[in-house]
Amino acid sequence: MALPQGFLDELRDRVSVSSVVGRRHQLIRKGREFVSLCPFHSDSKPSLNIVDDKGFYHCFACGAHGDVIKFVMESEGLGFMEAVEQLAAQAGLDVPKETPEERQKAERKRTLQDVVDLACRWYERQLHTAAGDTGRHYLKDRGLKDDTIARFRLGWAPEDRKALQRAMKAEGVEVDVLVEAGLVKRYDDGPRAGETGDYMRGRVLFPITDRRGRVIAFGGRVLGDGQPKYLNSPDTPLFHKGRVLYGLAQAREAAHKSGTLVVAEGYMDVIALAQAGIPAVAPLGTALTEDQIAELWKIVPEPIVCFDGDTAGQRAAARACERALPMLQPGHSLRFVALPEGEDPDSLTRRDGPAGFNKLLEAAEPLVDRLWAIEAAAGATDTPERRADFWRRLRDRVKAIADRTVQQSYADEVEARIAAMRRPPERRFERGAARGSFRGGKWSPPPVEPSGSRAARARVDMVLGRRQQQLILATVIHHPGLLDELGETLAHLELDDQFLDKLRREILEITEADPDLDAAGLASHLKALGYSDTVNGLLGAEALSHAAFARPSATHSEARAGLIELVSRVGRGRLERQLADARRDVEETMDETSWNRLLGLQRALAAITVGASLEDAG
Repeated sequence: MALPQGFLDELRDRVSVSSVVGRRHQLIRKGREFVSLCPFHSDSKPSLNIVDDKGFYHCFACGAHGDVIKFVMESEGLGFMEAVEQLAAQAGLDVPKETPEERQKAERKRTLQDVVDLACRWYERQLHTAAGDTGRHYLKDRGLKDDTIARFRLGWAPEDRKALQRAMKAEGVEVDVLVEAGLVKRYDDGPRAGETGDYMRGRVLFPITDRRGRVIAFGGRVLGDGQPKYLNSPDTPLFHKGRVLYGLAQAREAAHKSGTLVVAEGYMDVIALAQAGIPAVAPLGTALTEDQIAELWKIVPEPIVCFDGDTAGQRAAARACERALPMLQPGHSLRFVALPEGEDPDSLTRRDGPAGFNKLLEAAEPLVDRLWAIEAAAGATDTPERRADFWRRLRDRVKAIADRTVQQSYADEVEARIAAMRRPPERRFERGAARGSFRGGKWSPPPVEPSGSRAARARVDMVLGRRQQQLILATVIHHPGLLDELGETLAHLELDDQFLDKLRREILEITEADPDLDAAGLASHLKALGYSDTVNGLLGAEALSHAAFARPSATHSEARAGLIELVSRVGRGRLERQLADARRDVEETMDETSWNRLLGLQRALAAITVGASLEDAG
């Protein structure tokens, strides 16, 4: 809606730039102007100049420039109308409406919002009554503190079908208004036709707010076996599910300052992360919409999508990737974190605290990596025809990007990766010391070294190292699901033993072509390739006698902990050396291949670093 220029001029006249900046930063007067630390970059000395008589600010360090409205928008992450409304309230001005119809519509929304907020206050009180004991205990058992419960205004909806209606009637609110606000449902047919009932009953309530923190709807979680487990308010003049992000009002300022914003799946994930000091929001469904992605980009340029590690969560992440692609802009994208299977942000933060979760965020993968992985998982790439189809799908996805600059950048990246796939894999084998020699046409075995000698100790170390490498492969064959998390690490971890290293590559190629293979299927494929004796030896009882985690009877978490420990012991040093080499290559060549190798090695190291820290914390 266009606002009259006279109103905007009056607003700028009534609210000075210095009065707004001064609420956040110390001002230093210089003649008729002020200077301050600039909030738009890491400022060590005051570089933001404020000229009230001309109504603007300007930073001579970073170039930030604008009027009082733009300052509020940029510093608080608000939209234009939100900033205008905030400043108008400060100045004691009413924001003009464009037409009588607009004024009537805005008035109606204000009335509905007042009613929803009144209901929210009533639900909050119910949580602290005897009727709300069940809900209160549930929230406490989930680790929420009293101030967190209050901050998010959590409440309880009693089982009584008319409880809210009676409470609101006592406040003078008619049932028709409650229906329009989405608080009460009117049955149009069936045995209850014409009757009304409270929309939320027997549920813990999570108030849903707009960007400014005004309650506009509710989400409810039933306790027990009732269905549906989660229920949102219906769409109303105040609330459109696909446009709203849960927790945005609470996360907005912290995310805007830190540059980090997590997109989780559920209410409890958002609240648990917020309690741990990590700003987070959630879509009110399983997948992000285009409107919600645009809303996220108003706060941070690269929000981190962190959905559950189960199939549904990863499918939702793939859908978010698909919806974001056409919208990508220079500097604006999504990043992704794949959580361990069976974990969610709530469980991880409760178990490992903010430090453990922040390590996961640091290893978040860019959208292009997620896109590549999605298409790689969509079909095998083990024949020329299948690889060609894989490449075609990727190129078609890139064409969906509307911004030509970003589209070209993605095309360059994808083509570089395709070119890398076309090249035969490198085979670097370390040459060991000769174990004997031919002399005069006869074989002479190596001399026997005295026990305890340096050479004997080296031989023991070599045997131990080979045994550890065998156990790595045995663990993966018995638990191929571990490759979801550690596959990239193993792809970079070249083994000393040439034969074991070849087997490592075969395992990775087989599981990449068929990610759903179980242990029996993987072993069968390897035996079909001529590795029967090797597989039987690796998986035999004697080989696994001192490594219970590698046995098929081990749980996923036991196998994961053992594999991370082994890979860290065998490969951390090698990966760190490779990473140092990759950094030098990037500095020297600055080409895409070197950059991709550097990113891959960083992720490979992060996987065992984060995994080891989580195991230690557990």
